[in-house]
Amino acid sequence: MSDDERVHAHVFVSGRVQGVFYRATTRDTARERGVDGWVKNLDDGRVEAVFEGRRDAVEGMVEWCHTGSPSAVVEDVAVEYGDPEGLTGFTVRR
Repeated sequence: MSDDERVHAHVFVSGRVQGVFYRATTRDTARERGVDGWVKNLDDGRVEAVFEGRRDAVEGMVEWCHTGSPSAVVEDVAVEYGDPEGLTGFTVRR
């Protein structure tokens, strides 16, 4: 697998990750890195995100999730890799 090949990562982040600008910072960081996908809050307090793009960029976003926004306190990041869905752009879902 080359760095240019598109990959898909489905991520669940737990900890103090809601109400701390985690989604907005994730969106901005993904856009800066050229990663497509979306991010949203879950009812159980976690944040869910999907990243698609070049392997190195997506892996960088998954790594970034372990820290997140400056006010976040991340306890765990669970990630599953799968086949790209052809997402374009990066949005915050509600």
